[in-house]
Amino acid sequence: MTDTAQPTPEELLALARTIAVVGFSSDPAKPSHSAPMELVNHGWQVIPINPTVEEVAGLRAYPALADVPVPIDIVDVFRPAAEAPEIARQAAAAGAGALWLQLGITSDEARAIAGDAGMSYVEDLCAGALARRAELHPAQP
Repeated sequence: MTDTAQPTPEELLALARTIAVVGFSSDPAKPSHSAPMELVNHGWQVIPINPTVEEVAGLRAYPALADVPVPIDIVDVFRPAAEAPEIARQAAAAGAGALWLQLGITSDEARAIAGDAGMSYVEDLCAGALARRAELHPAQP
């Protein structure tokens, strides 16, 4: 898939219903908590992926993407760039539609893995801030 065929980040969010957040922190003081909460507050089904807790902000957490029992539209990543390629592989295996690396995170390898799997790809952009700024909400069933 070429970049020209990619939906814009705004289009990706508008088309999505379910966003799995890898590294969703249970600490409200961290951006990896407040940014995903923007998505929750705008109406997306947000699924925390965090192997150290069972729940984040009242949401059932799963230890890995493979454990999520529903289809995933976007995998939103709050982990170091060095972990992005493996997360991209896991997202592809889970059948996710897109891989989204948060602000400050880039990875050529993760981009290639996502492209090879047919996933859309966004990097170095905060999904929560974009949703708030553009007043985006999830797709309706």
